[in-house]
Amino acid sequence: MIRLDEIWLAREPLDMRAGPDTALARVVHSFGEARHHTAYVFANRRANRIKILVVDPFGVWLAARRLHKGHFVWSALRTGSAITLEPSQLQALVVGPPWQYAGKEQAISVL
Repeated sequence: MIRLDEIWLAREPLDMRAGPDTALARVVHSFGEARHHTAYVFANRRANRIKILVVDPFGVWLAARRLHKGHFVWSALRTGSAITLEPSQLQALVVGPPWQYAGKEQAISVL
């Protein structure tokens, strides 16, 4: 349904009250522009909520997910530049296992 050419994981936390306009402003500020067919993934400070902003030629999509227990496995470094993700890593991040270890075959390859 949505074509994704690039996926970026932001290290800086995002206030989860942010709507599409605020998230888009953060993307433009951090990356200089919001590219079509690109997903930008953000988490809150506690890493129990994520938001994914997807930009397409017609507008933006904003998806949110909240965990009732536990937290998403997020980058250990909360500062620095964004990290690019493979689609399988985004899938693993959203589902729950450690995304850093997901390979292109969507299998955990390192424990």
